[in-house]
Amino acid sequence: MTNDQHGLAVTGAGAAAVRHYDRAIDELLHFRAEVDAETGAALAESPDFPMGNVLAAYLGLLTTEVADARAARARFSAFRRRTDEASLLPRERAHVAAVQALLDGDWLTCGRLLGEITVEHPRDALALAAGHQVDFFTGDARSLRDRIGGALNAWREDDRHFGHVLGMYAFGLEEAGHYDRSEEVGLRAVELNPRDVWGIHAVVHTYEMQGRFGDGVRYLDARLPDWSTGTFFNIHTWWHYCLYALESGDEARVLSIYDSVLAGGESCMELLDAAALLWRLHLEGSGRPELDGRWRALADAWPVRVGEPFYAFNDMHAVMSYVGAGRIGEAEKLIATREAYVLEPRPGVTNQDMTLRVGLPVCRSLMAFGKGDYDAVVDALYPIRHRVNEFGGSHAQRDAVQKTLLEAALRAGRRDVARVLVSERVNVRPCSPYNWLKQAALAETLGDRGAAAAARLRAGELARQGGPMQGQVQGQV
Repeated sequence: MTNDQHGLAVTGAGAAAVRHYDRAIDELLHFRAEVDAETGAALAESPDFPMGNVLAAYLGLLTTEVADARAARARFSAFRRRTDEASLLPRERAHVAAVQALLDGDWLTCGRLLGEITVEHPRDALALAAGHQVDFFTGDARSLRDRIGGALNAWREDDRHFGHVLGMYAFGLEEAGHYDRSEEVGLRAVELNPRDVWGIHAVVHTYEMQGRFGDGVRYLDARLPDWSTGTFFNIHTWWHYCLYALESGDEARVLSIYDSVLAGGESCMELLDAAALLWRLHLEGSGRPELDGRWRALADAWPVRVGEPFYAFNDMHAVMSYVGAGRIGEAEKLIATREAYVLEPRPGVTNQDMTLRVGLPVCRSLMAFGKGDYDAVVDALYPIRHRVNEFGGSHAQRDAVQKTLLEAALRAGRRDVARVLVSERVNVRPCSPYNWLKQAALAETLGDRGAAAAARLRAGELARQGGPMQGQVQGQV
């Protein structure tokens, strides 16, 4: 028996395997692809290393890729058949149970079991990181905050991964609405480790949620070398950059970044970023010919990844791609498979409930939007708009759903609904040009040309105050 880098006992591994495991955890916290190689090296040294097998299973499951999950199930099942679990340490057995719950599709039980590990072992970095991702995939803002916050005081500032824990905490604070505290904690995390891309990501989210797109652009410009390459998270951060560019009205810049960075994505995470970005452009002018080729490429990439139900959040972005490409039949086919899926008995499978409660209404609404049936969009989305979080993602990601609802309400002439939605947005983020443009659109439907002109003027002033899309990023993509 030996200890890992955080002082936790591990069994079934030699010194070399533990060194590789420690490096793998470090790579995981940095969101670097080398985590796979280090995990593989640990298992090559000690094939029955319990925590090495646990880590490998988490890596296969948290990609939300069906093929990865299938391979992870097979590997972990073989490990369990070879292992006398009674000989494992209690923490190791708890991880095995958590992984098995995830393999069985029970995300909520996995998150609960990982939380129990954290209560007893707050310095278990893997339990924190995996639990944090489970909270993200299930849209649990309170747990995103408190899972990490409850462990934070057990970490010392001189610990090499203290900054990463702060970065996770900053994201949880942001999703729970504590924006000032999130910015403070996130900036401190990045100060401790400039290449903490999750910490950078937390700060970026904080600026997004406050409508501070100018601050966000300047922050990302200043830290370009730290986040733009070398991780499997850089494309998502470019997506955030594009959200800021959209607020400023610089669609040309958005498409330039899209073509240089987001196009040709190979993972579900990359594809959904691409779809979510194009959908926002689609909402501002359906049937835009300059998007046609981009939509076709995205629509071609999704079928192999959503051939069977796995994660409703991915399904939404596949339907976006089909609708954007004008392939309504493929959207209808995917929705039909999910309608059949929710009727099957699958006790404890979290995604089934996600699909029933949120995934299907959202997918149906996207298809209705593509058909121009805007009343149907409002009827599907308005009743669930306050629980869209239940199928995962962040506030920023789910805003595509809220914007679809608002745009549909405007196009359908549902003025009362549109007024409520615009009022909510403008009063939460009064510095957002987008929100004021929608205020102008609403005023136009009411025939109030003066109010519409004033709102458009305000949007333009805010876009200019945010600053031009300049800095290091210009010319870098």
